[in-house]
Formats: sequence, C-alpha cells, structure tokens
Amino acid sequence: MKIASSIARYLAGLIFLVFGLNGFLHFIPLPPPNGMAAQFMGALYVSHYLTVIFAVQVVGGVLLLVNRFVPLALAILAPVIVNILSFHALMAPSGLPLALFVTVLWALVFVYVRSAFAALFQARFQAQA
Repeated sequence: MKIASSIARYLAGLIFLVFGLNGFLHFIPLPPPNGMAAQFMGALYVSHYLTVIFAVQVVGGVLLLVNRFVPLALAILAPVIVNILSFHALMAPSGLPLALFVTVLWALVFVYVRSAFAALFQARFQAQA
C-alpha cells in the first residue's frame, strides 16, 4: 500500500501542480467551455476566484510532491476536488474521467495518512480541562 500511495501522491501532486500553473501561465491550450459551463467559468474568471483556486492547486501539488504536510495538502485539495467533480458532472462531462481519476488518487493517499484525520471522525468530543 505504501508504494501505491506514493505513486498516487506523486501523480496527484504533478496533476495539481501542472494544472494550477497552467491557470497562470496558459501553456496547455484548453478548449473553451460551452453553454452554462462557459457562463460559470466567466463568472469565476471575472471575480478572480480562479486565481485562488489555481494558487491552492499549486500549493497542494507542491506539498504532495515534496512529501511535506501531506494531510494539510489533502485537506486543502479536498474542496477543490469536490468543485471539480461537481463542475464536470453537472456542466462539462467531457472532463469527468480526469476528475474521477484525481479523486481516486486523492483517496489512495488519504487512506495511507488517515490516522492524521482520526480526530475528525470522533462521534463525541470531550474538551480537556
């Protein structure tokens, strides 16, 4: 499992780093979205929200690649993945396979470091005095 998790971590880190940097540098030409997806992306672009998303992707990708603060990287990338999945499932299904692939990679890394998230899954919390 350690090898699979390491491979998943490197692949996810590379994907998020490349696509995050592409948001700033535009070195991979992407086809423009159509219909509702175009309107949604236009609103994100005009509001500069995409800048935040791309920055989070770059930071998360770098953290995964350098194997530092991996639980933090997973925590900041989780909402990005949810938004990517939602966008592609509801507005632009052509990108859904890559979104699902990234989700599987994230899950493989999460399973390996799940002990770092153990406190989040407690049914009851008792404060220490």
